[in-house]
Amino acid sequence: MEQQILPAYLKETAHLSTETFGSGLINTTWKVTDKNRSYILQRINQDVFKHPEWIASNLRQIGSYLKTHHPDYLFVEPVKTLDNQDLAISKEAGYFRLLPFIKDSHSIDVVTEPSQAYEAAKQFGRFTALLEGIKLDELHTTIADFHNLTLRFRQFEDAIASGIPDRIQKAGPEIDYLKNKSGIVTTYQHICNNPSFHLRVTHHDTKISNVLLDASNKGLCVIDLDTVMAGYFISDVGDMLRTYLSPASEEETDLEKICIRTDIFEAIVKGYLSEMNAILSDDERRAFIYAGKFMIYMQAIRFLSDYLIGDTYYGARYADHNLQRARNQIRLLQELEAKEPELTEILNRYIFHQDQTTSI
Repeated sequence: MEQQILPAYLKETAHLSTETFGSGLINTTWKVTDKNRSYILQRINQDVFKHPEWIASNLRQIGSYLKTHHPDYLFVEPVKTLDNQDLAISKEAGYFRLLPFIKDSHSIDVVTEPSQAYEAAKQFGRFTALLEGIKLDELHTTIADFHNLTLRFRQFEDAIASGIPDRIQKAGPEIDYLKNKSGIVTTYQHICNNPSFHLRVTHHDTKISNVLLDASNKGLCVIDLDTVMAGYFISDVGDMLRTYLSPASEEETDLEKICIRTDIFEAIVKGYLSEMNAILSDDERRAFIYAGKFMIYMQAIRFLSDYLIGDTYYGARYADHNLQRARNQIRLLQELEAKEPELTEILNRYIFHQDQTTSI
């Protein structure tokens, strides 16, 4: 399939080699190599992104803004087709884009040390900070209600009301726990109505693999910009806290392995605030730890909702897979709340002493 698309971008394709690439779960990705250089080819998943042309438009707007206002920033700009289009379209296979492969760069899938968290948080903060002046109304919403916790909680309630009875009974303790934590939803609703919280260009998918690192493991830029759109900073910070803080992933079934690494938290705070402290309002800074609760809680109710209705969204590789995922996220939320006093002390040091936000 990928070989059929490449002639839309490249005049000479006889000596190209392709291989599947990366750990992303949404789009299909290949690395394309010839004698002189390499590329990344991606097929955009239209089950998730209904309007691939909106993604292309967003990247065009962001690239143009950065080129004008911050020309030194490494923006991985998509390659135009030979007929000057943003995307190559196949009636059989869908929408594709080609990106240059950045030489001597790499990404990682798991945070194992604070310096990695620092570099990633700094890059995500820098991306938002550099785009502070862009007109948000020029950007499309590529996934509607992506991090709308009010909607996700309503879907959770619907799943409880109409889900599979045996599963509802089995998940009773988890349902009760998450319903009792609905104050996290109320806080989100207050944030949406608080003018001190500003909509900004937000990545919305800040896992560590979405940062390019150089040969010295220093951050170069952020990648995988499909979900870049207007949003609140709690989405980016929250996703970093959710996916970096514990050494155990959301797939871990041994809940004893789930813990909060305070040195990783400090690195995230350092890195993100080194770029964003001057931009965030006081209310936003105080919501830094809440951001983690927000994202962990939302993922927990999404996993549990899917379990209750029969695993129709995430699927399941074994019996009770999504119930176990929900239990994993519940444990992570409990661990975060238990550490909140210690984390608050760390956060306050960096909020009020900006000179500490130097390289880790």
